[in-house]
Amino acid sequence: MSDAARAMTPEDVTRLVAERLNAGDAAGAAALYEPEAVLAYPAGQPTTGREAIKAVYQQMADAGLKFRIEIPLPTVRFENLALTSTRSADNTGVRVQVLRRQPDGSWLRIIDRPEVPDA
Repeated sequence: MSDAARAMTPEDVTRLVAERLNAGDAAGAAALYEPEAVLAYPAGQPTTGREAIKAVYQQMADAGLKFRIEIPLPTVRFENLALTSTRSADNTGVRVQVLRRQPDGSWLRIIDRPEVPDA
């Protein structure tokens, strides 16, 4: 991953995931997660690990799902952890993610529960 592709603020991650999925880049979206991250999708069956997350995102990309870029709400930070959130584009709720700062200063998701748009 190049320096330009890294999320250098916690808020960058949500935007980059959406941009990469909209471009059909499931591997690039999954690269924004730690190797053992948890994606709480599908409901009731969390997906664990970057490779499994990549497979879920590949299914979404193959289905042609598109994601809106949402404005982040204020980030809450504690040491090397960050809690980010956005209001869903359809105003049905708030999405929340937990991220950890990496040794190189970039940020990766460790816990995520996406809201998937209707196809």
